[in-house]
Amino acid sequence: MTSVLQVENLRISFPDGGRGRAYPVDGVSFALERGRTLALVGESGSGKSLTSLALLRLVPPPGRIEEGSAIRLGDTDVLALHGEALRRIRGRRIGMVFQDPMTSLNPVFTVGDQIAEGVRAHFPVSRTEARQRALRLLQEVGIPDPGARLDAYPHQLSGGQLQRLLIARALLLDIRYLIADEIISMLDASTRIDVLNLLGELKARGLGILFITHDLSLGNYISDRTMILRHGRVVELGSTPRVFDNPVHPYTKSLIASVPQLHTKWSTLGRPTPQTDDEDTTDAGTLVEIERDHFVLTTGETAAHR
Repeated sequence: MTSVLQVENLRISFPDGGRGRAYPVDGVSFALERGRTLALVGESGSGKSLTSLALLRLVPPPGRIEEGSAIRLGDTDVLALHGEALRRIRGRRIGMVFQDPMTSLNPVFTVGDQIAEGVRAHFPVSRTEARQRALRLLQEVGIPDPGARLDAYPHQLSGGQLQRLLIARALLLDIRYLIADEIISMLDASTRIDVLNLLGELKARGLGILFITHDLSLGNYISDRTMILRHGRVVELGSTPRVFDNPVHPYTKSLIASVPQLHTKWSTLGRPTPQTDDEDTTDAGTLVEIERDHFVLTTGETAAHR
């Protein structure tokens, strides 16, 4: 049976200055299968990164995952795990790569030593065997001269090489799912394409990928399904062609309309703008299926467009 990463009614709260608790993630639900890519799209502050951190139980204090939330990997209840059982999920079954690779690497150790350390923390292998595994995988992810790169320090590698290295480090632990949190936003255009193509190859091998981005066009390029997040709630979710070809929620329409096209005149760039807070209806409504594999947060406005 294929293990599915299933999230249901995920709610994350933080203290709200003596006024109770605020919910930057409020009722998020989705499923991700192996060999598929789900793009999680939203502007800054929409709850994308908090959602991803919750999958590994890494929500920073004083935040907490509320009762009634559910995160399951196959038959495993992730929220019920502790200690060694939780550690076997982190890195072994679900890996994560962050936006800035330099924050994930220690500048005073070679990248080879850091990769070997991660492998040996999860597998009973020698340092030599861990290095050999790392060398093979660096070759697979397309890092040139991988032997020399293992002996390099993080600052001696380019941004694209560092992201490939971190992806390789995650794959060394034989993960089933990869969370890619804005991993190409700091890269130049040509390097972005290389990393996106690498993710496509990994998906073809059976890796499930949660691709987090604020760039709608990147989500369209890489994903099988797309989830639009606003103010911590899912406003639209479905197969990527359906979401892009037939957007229903006003916020999704605004995002798509704001992406420049080759024929767009300079005077019209940036219009129409996303909803203002006065127009926002995210806090109301229910996520319903309007066609096969296409869900929308229904409000009076969205109902009128169905």
